Amino acid sequence: MAKTPLGKLKPTAIGSVEFERLPRAVTDAYRALEDLTGTTSDALDELAIEAVVPASVLKPSDPSARIVGQALTVLNRKSPERRKVSGLADIEAHNLAQPGDVLVVQGVAGISSMGGVSASIGKRQGEIAAIVDGAVRDIDHSRSIGYPIWSAGVSPITGKWRIETLAVNQPVRIAGVEVKPGDLVVADECGVCFVPFARAAEVLAIAQRLAASEKARLDRLASGIPLSEYIKLPR
Repeated sequence: MAKTPLGKLKPTAIGSVEFERLPRAVTDAYRALEDLTGTTSDALDELAIEAVVPASVLKPSDPSARIVGQALTVLNRKSPERRKVSGLADIEAHNLAQPGDVLVVQGVAGISSMGGVSASIGKRQGEIAAIVDGAVRDIDHSRSIGYPIWSAGVSPITGKWRIETLAVNQPVRIAGVEVKPGDLVVADECGVCFVPFARAAEVLAIAQRLAASEKARLDRLASGIPLSEYIKLPR
């Protein structure tokens, strides 16, 4: 059943109520990659797709978290003047979430686009994580409920009166990378990879080949192969 927007944004500000879903076999195969973002990043490199953000730019609230899910996007901006009522409308995105989605927010530096209540709503709606190019707060709470966040910063300053949401499920830019609704988000303690929806299977096939090649080399190293032979192995 299609979901109905809550009325916090004009209908034209919501790009799509639903987006196409990747086959579960594809997302499961990404999760099976041992070096999740490293291998995915290398595969993106082979295709000249620059869509990787290191953890030094988007820091994980929980370094042990590994996530694979499709992007549910939110576009925020700093309000021209201090508002009297909250301008945040990320709840429209939470309302559209399907289990396994990742909230991806183009936020504001130094001002929180997400706090404990928003994280709790996202968790309840089935989201597995959030990526925020901007600040967040209450990260101890988000950690406690198992809702990891990769963010550009942490700040106690609320965005309620300082930020306004312009759009949901429209393209956003995260650390210079364009992310569209439904794109695949792959993240761990090393960083975040954004895989274009239409190329997810292509990137996966390359990642699996690279992973198999690396495992073969590691197995040969573990067997005691001399380095003079190791350097001749195919890569």
